[in-house]
Amino acid sequence: MVTVGLVLSGCGYLDGTEIHEAVLAAYFLQAAGAELRWFAPDVDQMHVVDHRTGQEVPGERRNVLTESARIARGDIAPVDEARADDLDALVLPGGFGAAKNLSSFATEGAACQVHPAVEQLVRDVHAAGKPIGALCIAPAVIARVLGAGESPRLTIGTDADTAAALNTMGARHEARGVDEIAFDADRNIVSTPAYMLGPDITAVAAGIEQCCRKVVEQAAARVPTV
Repeated sequence: MVTVGLVLSGCGYLDGTEIHEAVLAAYFLQAAGAELRWFAPDVDQMHVVDHRTGQEVPGERRNVLTESARIARGDIAPVDEARADDLDALVLPGGFGAAKNLSSFATEGAACQVHPAVEQLVRDVHAAGKPIGALCIAPAVIARVLGAGESPRLTIGTDADTAAALNTMGARHEARGVDEIAFDADRNIVSTPAYMLGPDITAVAAGIEQCCRKVVEQAAARVPTV
């Protein structure tokens, strides 16, 4: 059995993890035979958004790790405790939290920074040759961390401005449909547009399933058989 780490960014797509993407990723990873370990940064969210109105809630504060625990059913650890040696693969679901809490992509675009522990984990997993999966806007995190040195092939779908930002960070964007993946075999990175394209959970499930199955397949190929 392979062990896959999932890095969450809160709970709710406007200020944290896209819940459908996280749940689908967990389901398809486990269905493919993976054991899951959940992580998130132990920091305050950039801001809090009322998901009924889409408006920011002034003065309210929420912790990314605490909110992510809602999705992980409490079985979650701070991302700075994650170690690449304990994982066979890594998956980052999307949602604006990936661009607001895991990174500053939402406000700074191609000049963004990535949470230091998230950056280190991505670098370590990649350096070990282990697969990384990224959903929705999460490829922006991978582009910022690995783009300059690795030029990874990634997809966020078809949005021209976001694709241009990924390319500016050194990635090579490839347009894909919601039911497709971009697989960079040389760098062992898999991505899919998910809710960057939508429009609903049935549509995004097709690409997420492919992405997760490819991640587990690539991870299993590296695990010695006894």
